[in-house]
Amino acid sequence: MKTKKRRRVMAAIVVALLVVCGSAYAYITSALKPLNVESKKEIEVEIPKGSSTSKVGEILEDKGIVKSGTIFSLYAKVKSKNLQAGTYLLNPSMNVEEIMGQMSSGNVHRPVAYKVTVKEGAQVVEIADTIAKEFKLNKEDVIRQLNDKAFVQKLQQKYPTLLTNKIFDSNIKYPLEGYLYPATYPYYQKQVTLEEIVTPMLDKTNKLIEQNAQKMKERQLDVHQLLTMSSLIEEEATGYTDRKNIASVFYNRLAKGMPLQTDPTVLYALGKHKERVLYEDLKVNSPYNTYVVKGLPVGPISNSSVKSVEAALEPAQTEYYYFLAAPDGQVYYAKTLEEHNALKQKYITQKQS
Repeated sequence: MKTKKRRRVMAAIVVALLVVCGSAYAYITSALKPLNVESKKEIEVEIPKGSSTSKVGEILEDKGIVKSGTIFSLYAKVKSKNLQAGTYLLNPSMNVEEIMGQMSSGNVHRPVAYKVTVKEGAQVVEIADTIAKEFKLNKEDVIRQLNDKAFVQKLQQKYPTLLTNKIFDSNIKYPLEGYLYPATYPYYQKQVTLEEIVTPMLDKTNKLIEQNAQKMKERQLDVHQLLTMSSLIEEEATGYTDRKNIASVFYNRLAKGMPLQTDPTVLYALGKHKERVLYEDLKVNSPYNTYVVKGLPVGPISNSSVKSVEAALEPAQTEYYYFLAAPDGQVYYAKTLEEHNALKQKYITQKQS
């Protein structure tokens, strides 16, 4: 009887231990997972120099980043992670591994001092204006420096493949036109030079060119020609436009020795924005005006989106020589001038009458 009783007691103890161990395992597993997987809140966490692993865990728990600071610190010790001091931007949706990865790599959060957004299809004058407003500079001073040959040559030393001597053609309005990549750029230092401002823009364009080096070789385009062609495509593109079809029209016309006759080059030559390009505008004497010059204009007329660069490198295979952008944004293509004029009569002239 006593033996049976002892066995029941032992069994109860074993069960209790299993329950405790199971609960502990479940708790530890839970503590290693994100505290709130749905959270999008970013929390700034300051880890002072000399903080122990236990102290780091305590700070993270207090900030609502992890469920248990104790489990975090024990896990970090088991993994032999060297957690670095600094300010971090963390999220409750991160698991312990992700948090430790960020803190052991020293990927500290730096507050953004300035932010510049360069839009697709932006011109140097517009970009200079954006820079001037964000950094509290004089726009004309920014343009003057961007046009300074010594300044651009210094950049050329960093990017000799990207910035060729073609940008110094005497007819070029702005050497860096078309070369400043459209994106949003954060700057962390309070004092930033114009060189430091435009370098990330050139860096992104340089990488894009490097990625497409083989395609450029196959199409026999140099950097300047590619960025010039893609800028024309960018300026003609609308929300409904197939950029590759527009590219095909340009290439078909070049192959036939026909002028490109694209209105954005006229406006760029005039240096102004107009709702309608008039017949007299088409006569402006400029190496940018594709109604006057045959072939590509002397340089880009804006920067380009990646899609426009891709279209310039891989145009559609068509027999189109004309395209027409209707007021509703739709683009219509034609093989002959007669077809083009009929489309113009249908979608432009009739709409205006």
